[in-house]
Amino acid sequence: QVQLDESGGGLVQAGGSLKLSCAASGRTYAMGWFRQAPGKERAFVAAISWSGNITYYVNSVKGRFTISRDNAKNTVNLQMNSLKPEDTAVYHCAARRADRLPSAIVAGYDYWGQGTQVTVSS
Repeated sequence: QVQLDESGGGLVQAGGSLKLSCAASGRTYAMGWFRQAPGKERAFVAAISWSGNITYYVNSVKGRFTISRDNAKNTVNLQMNSLKPEDTAVYHCAARRADRLPSAIVAGYDYWGQGTQVTVSS
């Protein structure tokens, strides 16, 4: 069982930036970030392959968010720029235990972190 621990959330004004990090306790393959706003379902944000060569983003964050990973440290990061109030949510890190392509659906991941709160004020 792999544990995922997110960090880096907080309160920021619209237009600001935050960097989220996720540390895995063991080997993982493709990883992703999802977010869940109050009263809404968990939604895909970004994903990255084990090699880092393949990345996916939801359209609403393209050009503003960047996902990256450091396999030597078992970490994945999400750099979030030009934040908007609609980005407010709990952000969860996810990982696959098999060597497959990144997924944009919740069911595509085997391990999940507890989440970190991101709040963007207008």
